[in-house]
Amino acid sequence: MKKLVLVGGGHSHAIALRQFGLNPIVGVQITLISEAEDTPYSGMLPGHVAGFYSYQECHINLRSLCEFASARLIVDRAVGLERNQVMCQHHRIEFDWVSIDIGSTPNIPSGAQGIGAKPISKFLKWWDEFAQKNPKQLAIVGGGTGGVELVLNMQHRLPNTTIHLFQRDREIMPKHNAWVRRQLKQLLIQRGIQLHLGAVVEAVEGFDADAIVWVTQASAPDWLRQSGLKVDEQGFILVNDALQSVSHPQVFAAGDIATMIHYERPKAGVFAVRQGKPLFQNLSAALNHQPLRAYHPQSNYLSLIGTGDRSAIASYGKFGVRSRLLWRMKDAIDQTFMNQFHNLG
Repeated sequence: MKKLVLVGGGHSHAIALRQFGLNPIVGVQITLISEAEDTPYSGMLPGHVAGFYSYQECHINLRSLCEFASARLIVDRAVGLERNQVMCQHHRIEFDWVSIDIGSTPNIPSGAQGIGAKPISKFLKWWDEFAQKNPKQLAIVGGGTGGVELVLNMQHRLPNTTIHLFQRDREIMPKHNAWVRRQLKQLLIQRGIQLHLGAVVEAVEGFDADAIVWVTQASAPDWLRQSGLKVDEQGFILVNDALQSVSHPQVFAAGDIATMIHYERPKAGVFAVRQGKPLFQNLSAALNHQPLRAYHPQSNYLSLIGTGDRSAIASYGKFGVRSRLLWRMKDAIDQTFMNQFHNLG
């Protein structure tokens, strides 16, 4: 039996597992290593924070998905690679081919207090408990797309809480066009969010915050570099157009944890979703000793930003518009994505 090990239950691996269920390969043992039996869908995270979606609606049941794909699920945390083994806290798993899709975590200054918005599962467990305590003040560090969308949805759930948003740049969401930035800044002010722009935050001090949430630049775990994989400056695995490690051909990577050497793209869920099918195709090709195919990510993509009031802003290049219809469109897209995992077959 050839051994394929998938490390992490990210979007790309969820899609690949479903494809293996639909297109099984004889003579291959598939193992998924995940820290939890459920994996959250990032597209629905803000809506769940606001209270629009239940836990079940925005999570993929990995145990059911593995059963569909005839794969075994090992609930454990990967901590390294050694020759042809994935080293976990409680297991050593042998592989012929391995794929890594463990997402990323915010870069939190050493010694700083608070919780990161990722891993999402850990954050959501904390949030559901925190939101019930009627907190007085909450601080969010990071004014990119993720931070702004998160704070608007938090404000919907906690209308009586004073929320502070800290952003190191003079503008929020610097990667979006001026119209989108202006609209969202006005919306934040209208909602009573306290903006602190041009603030490089090493720690949040000076006021009594009940909690601090970090939605800062993505970072990768140290064990990837320590395992000998070639990584970029932030520690993300460098992969070629086939999503294959440039240093270890038996290793593939996708989602936030991977950096394509020929394409500079943001760490966004839309790319992880799009990589799922190409990853499956190339893992299948590798297992069958066939040539790998190049994957070319789109250069532009539509960003639908939920504003916490069942409305959304669309951002695409220089284009931007706000509408409740856009929220319904985003909801339909997200529900369609999740239905393929809720209704396997």
